[in-house]
Amino acid sequence: MTTTSPRATPPRTDPVHAQLQYQVALFARRMEQVRASDGVGGLDRAAYLLLDRLELHGPANIKALADALGIDSSTVTRQVAPLVAAALVGRVQNPADRRAVCLALTSLGAQHLAEVRAGRVELMRRLVAGWPAEEQRAFCALLARFNHSMESYTAGRQGGGGELPAGGD
Repeated sequence: MTTTSPRATPPRTDPVHAQLQYQVALFARRMEQVRASDGVGGLDRAAYLLLDRLELHGPANIKALADALGIDSSTVTRQVAPLVAAALVGRVQNPADRRAVCLALTSLGAQHLAEVRAGRVELMRRLVAGWPAEEQRAFCALLARFNHSMESYTAGRQGGGGELPAGGD
């Protein structure tokens, strides 16, 4: 089923880009609905990304996490508090500076992350089950490229630019 915006495309707007912005908004809403209704949740998006970052890169301080995720340190502090309370993340001494503290994924956090990730992978598998393998790979590659374009745009805006690299990458 193809979903289109109920509104007509405004004059002087490229219909592809008008449809793309609508499809992206719809994607974000539907992804949350599907995950919630499927019971795959377990972690909200912010918690999932924080735990994933700690698993992939090891212990980090609040500022390093904020920089890596492109958000404020105060936001990371708020997002990590329930993860510490749930014993999914622990505070450890920074080996480079014994006065400083880093956040680290606990064994419980690693186990929970693995379970949530497996559920999300299975959900993705079911959602694209009827797609040819090549279309699945192409969608993944294009979505990764789109995410990279958004990251570059955001980084440019924070640095005062906001320009996308040539070719949209």
